[in-house]
Amino acid sequence: MSEGQVLKREPIYQGRVIEIALETVELPNGDQVELEIVHHPGGAAAVALDDQDRVCLLRQFRHASQGWLWELPAGRIDPGESPFDTVSRELLEEAGLLAADWTELGLMHSSPGIFTEVIHLWLARGLTTQPLAHEHGEVIEVHWLPLGQALDWCHDGTITDSKTLIGLYRAGALIKSAVDMLAEDPGC
Repeated sequence: MSEGQVLKREPIYQGRVIEIALETVELPNGDQVELEIVHHPGGAAAVALDDQDRVCLLRQFRHASQGWLWELPAGRIDPGESPFDTVSRELLEEAGLLAADWTELGLMHSSPGIFTEVIHLWLARGLTTQPLAHEHGEVIEVHWLPLGQALDWCHDGTITDSKTLIGLYRAGALIKSAVDMLAEDPGC
């Protein structure tokens, strides 16, 4: 028997984006539990850095969060779309940017106790600007901040969105590692 095998699945709700199901699952220790699971197709987000190491952050109104949030350009994976296609599309639509250089920053689980959503993170560089193409229902302001200031906002609680926190921390660590390597061996 596999870990977390679904023994019974009862759909409760099917929406445009999510499906909610009541699932009876056998856990690795043999216990059976009933769980409410929100199935989501996943998403992708970009830490877009320009040549001056400024990061593109969106100030976006989110009704569910009761106000404005600072976020990375990101979006939901459409049917048949790869996470990379999603992040490229969303960077263009939300921030008006194309990127020539992409580095994977891994993935994250947004709320693994109840959601199946996985968000794929990338560092995007070599940016060129294009016209914005915000979707109906999106209220977004595009801002550019020094990466150090964005990381300060992660530390002081100004940024609270999890994908943005993780994406910025991972990008910051990757850049710091590269700078440290160059400092140790200037011939690199």
